[in-house]
Amino acid sequence: MIWQTHEVSNQYEELADYSLYDSDPALREALRRADAGWAEAGLRAYGERLGRADSFELAEQANRHAPELRAFDRRGRRIDQVDSHPAWHQFLALYREQGLVSMPFDSQRPGRWTAAMAGLYLHGQVEAGSLCPATMTQAAIPLLQREPALWAQLGDKLFSRVHDSRDLPLERKTSAWIGMGMTEKQGGSDVRANTTQATPLGAGGRGGEYLLRGHKWFWSAPMCDAHLVVAKTADGAPCCFYLPRWRPDGERNAVRIQRLKDKVGNRSNAGCEVEFQDAWGVLIGEEGRGIPTIIEMAGYTRLNCVIGSAALLRQGVVQALAYARRRMAFGRRLAEQPLMRAVLADLALESEAALLLAARLSEAFEREDEPAQLAWKRIITPAAKFWVCKRAVELSGEAMEVFGGNGYVDGPMARLYREAPLNSIWEGSGNVMCLDLIRALQREPEAWQALLADLTALSGGEPVLIAALAQLRQLAARPAELEPLGRRFAQLLALTAQACLLARHAPEAVAQGFIASRLDDGQWGRVAGALDGGRLDIAAILQRALPD
Repeated sequence: MIWQTHEVSNQYEELADYSLYDSDPALREALRRADAGWAEAGLRAYGERLGRADSFELAEQANRHAPELRAFDRRGRRIDQVDSHPAWHQFLALYREQGLVSMPFDSQRPGRWTAAMAGLYLHGQVEAGSLCPATMTQAAIPLLQREPALWAQLGDKLFSRVHDSRDLPLERKTSAWIGMGMTEKQGGSDVRANTTQATPLGAGGRGGEYLLRGHKWFWSAPMCDAHLVVAKTADGAPCCFYLPRWRPDGERNAVRIQRLKDKVGNRSNAGCEVEFQDAWGVLIGEEGRGIPTIIEMAGYTRLNCVIGSAALLRQGVVQALAYARRRMAFGRRLAEQPLMRAVLADLALESEAALLLAARLSEAFEREDEPAQLAWKRIITPAAKFWVCKRAVELSGEAMEVFGGNGYVDGPMARLYREAPLNSIWEGSGNVMCLDLIRALQREPEAWQALLADLTALSGGEPVLIAALAQLRQLAARPAELEPLGRRFAQLLALTAQACLLARHAPEAVAQGFIASRLDDGQWGRVAGALDGGRLDIAAILQRALPD
């Protein structure tokens, strides 16, 4: 028998049973600016559902009980089945019920991209792993819409609001999930180094049908109904292929799972290594244009990486602030102590800036036919993925530290911390994003000028922002020197864009707090909490982040 001889006091659980939507004024304002008021009722209900204590408990279960591989059935037949905990499927069902998978593409409603962003942002605060198949499926829709034969089979299943977890041929299912596979052992981000070979069926490929032989080093969400993959044809041209889990003849496709990855985080979502043993696939897009095709898909997933990291930042600051308002130390609540208030305010500034940037990019994806919007999409997206995802890595650690040792044991704060690095690595790590940004500047100088004009208008003539924009112009005017300065340039661009958005849309305390601490003092890489409290309205910043 274990005896407890003392009273437990001054110990508090993480915040639960609250509305993720109603507690976030910055999110509500972003939706209204985007004319997405039609989505508010649904998002409010979703925020209440996700904020319930039982939702956080479901997230704990989905991540504690990791997926398991069953390569063979009881009679020795190869099935390559990955079994996930029921809690995982509940989160996929919740997300799908909101229509968030297809929302950007199933209508022309104004604000649909911002509404989808908001749903992902709310969901990612509670269980981020289930966003992986949701993001990949959403990103596959515009590619598959251009393939009439495939779209006829898939369209209603991709737009479905019902989660169907059964491992069956697609024609027998009510909905579909789509994954993607690019990286191989020898290449990583260098997709042109791929060695997987695609051999046509019949002369020139019977109806675009091929057999694929090779491997993929990272194959996320293996129970998706199909994956889009890159492989090379006989002439070495990279092509994009649609690989279903089941072949048209009703047999399982020859995609063999070698092992599940033992990942740092994202543990609710299975990731694995696979080999193709003459796996059946269909060519999509133009022959030889596989990399641009799959990179188009990656462009959408990169946006969702930004949104997902903003979600982690938001949940970190909410939990840290709620805890600090209750926990006593040295005779006062933590939230009353000046040094802790500086840390909390810094987290709050970072969180709102990340949200505004994610919302602005969502608007750009919706209206990409306009030059200024296209400039945001092409140029700011890689900068935002570089910066926001990296800030989530650092600041999830700061939020965990507010809890002290209680944050380091298994629970929501530890899970946020383990989850954060994935978005920074997935779909192009930091250096890849910087190189993509530089290439976008060089390919589209007109877009760069349109972006500078838009940022100048947003700045409102704020001297610090005008100075930052001048520095960006100077750096971009030296293309031969830009690559070694790629991280500095991406950081300054992301910070300037965030500051301009805050200057236009946020309360003065938040906007000036961000500008003063990120750009005015020149300490871009400073540690969190190194604020000049005498210059900032910290009380207003904290009240904005989570009203008490």
